[in-house]
Amino acid sequence: MKIWTAGALAILGAGLLMNGCKSAPDLTKDAALALIQADYDKRPAEAATIAVDELGLKQGINSNLWKLTKVYPNNRWADYALTDEGKKSIKLAGTGGAIQWRPEEGSKDFHFFVITMVANHMKAKDVSDPQDDVVANVQTAKSAGFTEVYDWTGIPDSVQTIAHNAINRLSTRRQADFALVNGAWTVHSIN
Repeated sequence: MKIWTAGALAILGAGLLMNGCKSAPDLTKDAALALIQADYDKRPAEAATIAVDELGLKQGINSNLWKLTKVYPNNRWADYALTDEGKKSIKLAGTGGAIQWRPEEGSKDFHFFVITMVANHMKAKDVSDPQDDVVANVQTAKSAGFTEVYDWTGIPDSVQTIAHNAINRLSTRRQADFALVNGAWTVHSIN
């Protein structure tokens, strides 16, 4: 029977640790997507803010979201009020209860904002392959780019149509930083 000294055990233990060290577990695109989405799902749901330009104004009238209440003598300015149907779907951004359409003569970039009554969680898609990265205060890190989009579930088609007009930005490219914590990958931050 062999008797080991404390020093020999320490050297043996250090050698086993060095030889037995496993590299970080693989972080696939699908796993990264699941981690990002879980992080979004933990956050409060958000209502969508939608810019409404001249095309959207006409679409809102045709969809019975708002109605004309007053035309001004210059025939460019007008006031609109949300219909009962519109009030179920959206509210006006700001404090006013009426849409005050006041474009300057010849202006094509006048707009106002509406906010959806339904709030949803952001969605992640198109995640790139996670890459090793250096992240402040993280010993083992990876990062991956992805596209952040709004989930339109429960939003009426008429409101979605206005949201998909060129004036609105429907997606944002972001980066997720991941940290290895207790042998498992977690979302460290989303930028």
